[in-house]
Amino acid sequence: METITAQVAKTQFGELLMKAQREPVEISKHGKRVAVVMSAEEYDQIETLKLQMLREKLARAEADIANGRSMEGDQFFNQLMKEFDDE
Repeated sequence: METITAQVAKTQFGELLMKAQREPVEISKHGKRVAVVMSAEEYDQIETLKLQMLREKLARAEADIANGRSMEGDQFFNQLMKEFDDE
């Protein structure tokens, strides 16, 4: 992934948009990563995958509840957040 500065992104915005159609472009400011620009198509694909993962987790949770395997809400969300951190 190409990295450009925020100043370059500002002055060459049209070129940034063209590059983002081919691959994500990382933007840095003062040496720190601040944004990634990508095509709308790639963004939509990522959002679709996120929704699919959430639906799978919900289906597993519903199956666990139906089979009598349940836990307190705080414990569930802590475990869920840990799973996201591990990915």
